[in-house]
Amino acid sequence: MDAPVPAGSATNLFDKRHLLITTCVSIAYLLLSAWLVGFKTDQLWLMAIFNGCYYASRPTRRFILGFSIFIFYWIVFDYMKAFPNYLTGPVHIQDIYETEKAWFGTMVNGVRMTPNEYWLHNTHEWLDVLTGAFYLCWVPVPLAFAAYLFYTDRLQFIHFALTFILVNWVGYIVYYTFPAAPPWYVQVHGFDFIANTASNAAGLLRFDTALNVNVFGSLYAKGSNVFAAMPSLHSAYPLIVFFYARKTTNLFFTTIFGVIALGIWFAAVYTSHHYVLDVLAGITCAAVGIGLYRLVLMKSVAYNERITKFYTTITK
Repeated sequence: MDAPVPAGSATNLFDKRHLLITTCVSIAYLLLSAWLVGFKTDQLWLMAIFNGCYYASRPTRRFILGFSIFIFYWIVFDYMKAFPNYLTGPVHIQDIYETEKAWFGTMVNGVRMTPNEYWLHNTHEWLDVLTGAFYLCWVPVPLAFAAYLFYTDRLQFIHFALTFILVNWVGYIVYYTFPAAPPWYVQVHGFDFIANTASNAAGLLRFDTALNVNVFGSLYAKGSNVFAAMPSLHSAYPLIVFFYARKTTNLFFTTIFGVIALGIWFAAVYTSHHYVLDVLAGITCAAVGIGLYRLVLMKSVAYNERITKFYTTITK
């Protein structure tokens, strides 16, 4: 009589059901992506990482299932390129510029300037490097913090990840109801609307120049939604991290995350990627998303039952 198969064996990892599901999902994702946004090697890498982690071991399977929340976010964000938000309504260009100037403008030599215009004429190489470094944190820091929570407090990891997704949905709603151009667009194109405008690294190119690299140039060459400047999700993400860091880390790390948040907020304006209005909208977006999650969803019995089920899936 054969001995029973150990629970963590490779045989269980590669059963027919799992192979069929992951293969079908992977192929469907690649085909849909090619149709919607065109084929990119990033898509192959994503599927390779997912399948590699899913079948490597039980611990890596739990990890990639937990991080499937962030994979879902990445896919939705990528697919937004197939549905430009400027098709849903008029793009706000001059009105948001004039409001920014009226509310936050400063007088320089008798001329009223927006904060972006002021910093455009008062750049410093050390600020170019510092703000570029801060701006690079906008996704790596939330993902690194999520990984920390995954291995230290898996329930808080789930709440953090789902709050992150909810904040994004709030931001996407604003994107499609209030298409808005970033400050660099006005600097380059004026107030005329130009559909399919290519993405621009704007002031972040000074980081590349200062360090003789092509970090932001290559990132923005891949394209993004130019008219999705409000709210600034760059500004929303570090606030989510800061909020959950207060609950799960010590004062030192909470302070670090707070400094990163302030740095990203300043960098967004300094590099002409966002108005102060965009940054404030991003902060508001994060606050609304956190509030909805903590005060509404977490109070739902049905929702908590689903959270418990997912917790069991990535823990057992």
